Amino acid sequence: MDFDKMGGLVPAIVQDCETQKVLMLGFMNEEAVCKTIETGKVTFFSRTKKRLWTKGEESGHFLLVKSIQKDCDRDTLLIQATPCGPVCHTGADTCFGDENHNDLAFIKYLQDFIDRRKAEMPEGSYTTSLFRSGINRMAQKVGEEAVETVIEATNGSDERLIYEASDLLYHLIVLLTSKGYRIEDLARELKKRHK
Repeated sequence: MDFDKMGGLVPAIVQDCETQKVLMLGFMNEEAVCKTIETGKVTFFSRTKKRLWTKGEESGHFLLVKSIQKDCDRDTLLIQATPCGPVCHTGADTCFGDENHNDLAFIKYLQDFIDRRKAEMPEGSYTTSLFRSGINRMAQKVGEEAVETVIEATNGSDERLIYEASDLLYHLIVLLTSKGYRIEDLARELKKRHK
């Protein structure tokens, strides 16, 4: 990193690794970067306190590091992190007043959860029972849920349509997972078609 450009400090942009929302901006010196890497918790150099300051050291709302990237000029950091509560001292989700949620991020969480179910196969889990039932039964469940979604779309209520479409998506992710794919594979295919 080029710490000399700004008198020993570099700006560090913190972004939620799941929602991709920018959470805050802070400054780091070389010691703060080393402590961040060592502890896995984002640590800044406080320009007002003139010392290292780990985000959350008083509130418990730490920023847990997932990755750190430097920009092309090596004078700015992008830190992807998981926040353990509100980020701003005002109690807001971000220092920019944004709410930090992205409902689509739950789909990735669900995919990861289903992957863990396939790897661990815990007893008593509905997802485990689907994996154990075999590919034909999983495919049949997708078909059943698709029919139920169509019925609700044409003759049912909006509430039931959302419910059945959610079942369809869940069972589709299970089927994809059983075949070694993820929902992101569908996203890549759709993106390719969009061009």
